[in-house]
Amino acid sequence: MLTVPEAAERLSVSRSTLCTLIDGGRLKRVKIGRSALVKAAALAQFVEQFEDA
Repeated sequence: MLTVPEAAERLSVSRSTLCTLIDGGRLKRVKIGRSALVKAAALAQFVEQFEDA
């Protein structure tokens, strides 16, 4: 599990861009308490969408 800033860094996007992807439903996140975390598998699946194109 990655924090939003960690996931944003892996995708080379800003934190706000990552939040836009999450809010738009393009990237899934898990809420634990007040923390929003992104599964590494969800991040890999998101990237794979663009590799197939």
